[in-house]
Amino acid sequence: MNFEEYIGTKRIKAKPMTRGEYNKYRSWITPENENPDDEGYLVKYYPDGYQSWSPKEIFEDAYRKSGEMTFGHALEALKHGDRVARTGWNGKDMYLFLADGKQLTHCLCSKDMPPCTDSICMKTALNTIVIGWLASQTDMLAEDWKIVG
Repeated sequence: MNFEEYIGTKRIKAKPMTRGEYNKYRSWITPENENPDDEGYLVKYYPDGYQSWSPKEIFEDAYRKSGEMTFGHALEALKHGDRVARTGWNGKDMYLFLADGKQLTHCLCSKDMPPCTDSICMKTALNTIVIGWLASQTDMLAEDWKIVG
């Protein structure tokens, strides 16, 4: 049997919870072969609210808190419709969002111009929009990206 390699990105909510606390939360009895003191996390998935428990080491290897995300995580969040920013940016209320190319074409282009493509845009500290924002080396290597409301 051949297996393919995968990598995933999900947006979840989680809180620290031991295996025993999780079983109590679910009104389950902890099986004799499980340690109720195992550290882990209660995980709630979007959009359906599915819940599970994950051991601490596995969880912390797979997920990062908002504010500790990589640029790759930020790009995935943009593709899912979230706004993202770096905690290290100096400007107040700055963030990135993904603009729909069809909407940009409708708003910006005349009939004789080619259509726009989807673009990463920035809302600046001066309350203006930059269309076609480009990441710096520092932005791409940073691990302080967060999802903003």
